[in-house]
Amino acid sequence: MDKIILSCKSGNYLVTIAIGNKYLNLWEKYAKNNWVTYCKRNNIGLIVITKDLIEKKNKFWKKPNWQKLLIGEFLEKKYSNKIRNVCYLDTDILINPFSPNVFKFHDESKISVVSSVNDLPYDLNETRKKVSYLRNNFYSKSYPLDSALFMSVKQLYKFHKLKNQKNFFVSGMFVFNVKNFSKDMHRWFFKYKKNIISITDGGEQTHVNYDFFKKKKIKILDYKFQAMWIYEMAAKFPFLYNKKLSSKKLIIECVEKSLLDNYFLHFAGRWYEADMWKLNGIFPNKKIKFYENYFKYLKKKQSGKPKGVIIPKGREFLKKKS
Repeated sequence: MDKIILSCKSGNYLVTIAIGNKYLNLWEKYAKNNWVTYCKRNNIGLIVITKDLIEKKNKFWKKPNWQKLLIGEFLEKKYSNKIRNVCYLDTDILINPFSPNVFKFHDESKISVVSSVNDLPYDLNETRKKVSYLRNNFYSKSYPLDSALFMSVKQLYKFHKLKNQKNFFVSGMFVFNVKNFSKDMHRWFFKYKKNIISITDGGEQTHVNYDFFKKKKIKILDYKFQAMWIYEMAAKFPFLYNKKLSSKKLIIECVEKSLLDNYFLHFAGRWYEADMWKLNGIFPNKKIKFYENYFKYLKKKQSGKPKGVIIPKGREFLKKKS
């Protein structure tokens, strides 16, 4: 049912759902290593759910991603008081292992989420336009230049016949206290039967948003705790859309650059960008010392004391081809 990858005394755990060998193997191959490093550095436990928490024949069974709402109740029953707080993460999230402890930013009386529409480091509508245009130009001419990608928060709730909550988050990451919110989440799961209709083909995202925000106990975390690769790529690395210019090595460099700026990087979606986390060599062990020293340096205070004029030897960086 579940595998404890790391135990801890803090009571704070990262938990993910990887039901089926396909998803478990992908997570273990491309994401697990840096999750483990992050957890060890911050005294955080790590658990992966590998089987359904509810039988498929149950009339309330829905897509596995709905079962994130059942995690708290399951862990509370199985591990009693050993697990206090949970940070749920989708398997397609890469972690910068030198990121701060997410639980230090969490308020146990609230559910912590990252808004996907407010306080972003870029203009959301402009970035969505870039995604749409670049997909249409480089991936498929059939990709629409105007689609549900541009739906407002109000439109999303209205489409699902839910009252507008004026904010929205991607439900691949949230933090909650097991004792305070497990029963609520369990109840929210059983509000909706298996034939639920949603814009994400039966997915949970808008309904989870509605129930979380309606509870009115939400803390908004920094965007860095769930940076979205779809937007990072369009805003910072648009050249990756061009397959003639792109390469595995270049993608790795860009993903690492994004991780240097962020803590958790989410590769949500079904288009080609969403597969770019499935590459070996992102934050590899051989680079860990370099990045460790890099982040230590960033924390140091500089004096600004002059060291004299320092000029590199041979200032011609880009030499002309012969």
